[in-house]
Amino acid sequence: METAGASRIGEKKGAVGPVPAAPRQAAPARFKAALKSRKWLLLAALAVVGVAAYLGWRWLQPAKLPAGFASSNGRIEATEIDVATKIAGRIRDELVDEGNFVTAGQVVAHMDTDTLQAQRREAVAKLHEATNAVESAKSTVEQRQSEKAAAQAGVRQREAELNLARKNLDRAKELVKTGGMAKEEVDTREAALASAEGALSKAKADVSAAAAGIATAKSKVIEAESSVAAAQAKIESIQSDIDDSTLKAPRDGRVQYRVSQPGEVLPAGGKVLNMVDLGDVYMTFFLPTDWAGRIQIGAEARIVLDAAPQFVIPAKVTFVADVAQFTPKTVETAEERQKLTFRIKAHIPQEVLKKYVRDVKTGLPGMAYVRLDPEAEWPSNLQVRLPE
Repeated sequence: METAGASRIGEKKGAVGPVPAAPRQAAPARFKAALKSRKWLLLAALAVVGVAAYLGWRWLQPAKLPAGFASSNGRIEATEIDVATKIAGRIRDELVDEGNFVTAGQVVAHMDTDTLQAQRREAVAKLHEATNAVESAKSTVEQRQSEKAAAQAGVRQREAELNLARKNLDRAKELVKTGGMAKEEVDTREAALASAEGALSKAKADVSAAAAGIATAKSKVIEAESSVAAAQAKIESIQSDIDDSTLKAPRDGRVQYRVSQPGEVLPAGGKVLNMVDLGDVYMTFFLPTDWAGRIQIGAEARIVLDAAPQFVIPAKVTFVADVAQFTPKTVETAEERQKLTFRIKAHIPQEVLKKYVRDVKTGLPGMAYVRLDPEAEWPSNLQVRLPE
């Protein structure tokens, strides 16, 4: 019985035992096969992504420049202008804000002018005073001239009296000789002659005094007229300061910063606004020595902005640095930073800026392309294309 039982148990074990053993051996094989197939799918997917990325990268790469051209990255810049006060004063108001476009001559701020207006009124009063002094001095001149004329008439009268005294003395002397007149009469007539001579001398002195008075009066006129001119100049100077207290944009441009605010007191030359001159826009970029040495001032250039790659903007090289420097950090490869480069400016033409002045924005990055060989033809992708 035991043997039979054992046999039955063994049969059961034999029958049952081998059945689960087979799956335990087959599962790892299936798992490995599935894992292997997944790896192949992943590798295939990575390969597809890699090819797509490579093709996309190649598509995004700019076309290779032909011989005779050079390129570099840069940023759009413009000349900055500070709108400042001419004299010390308080800001009354500001009429523009940051980012506003302004035109040349547009009023952007006012300075307080109460003190200047008071100074102008004082100068006007001094002008009236000086004008009156001129009239008074001219009247004095006329008076002195009248006195001189009277003195000259007195001289003529004294000369006639002197002449008569001389004739009377001569007659008396002749009559004394013939006994027709007493000698004492001669003495009397000699005294009359001497008196006439003294009167004539005094009359001539009066003429000289009148002439001196005229000269003095005329100098007073000149002095008063100088005071008038000085008062007029003072008024003009104060008026100029008043006019300059109305701050205007010197050129077309865009306001970058309100440096000061209304109510602030500024010294002479104090900055109120900072703006960029949109009539003087350029891109600054850097080129290595072998390219920079071939660039001529006035060479044609093209600018393509990252923000608008569909447009190609014309430009001309206006500046090439005469001193080399290390490539700036904006050139991001270590190899390039080890080379010496030259700073270059390419200005956008005035006629282009005037047409698109309200669309110009500084600080935009992009690429600059320069024609090194004047005979080289611009490639089709760098032909000028501007917005309609």
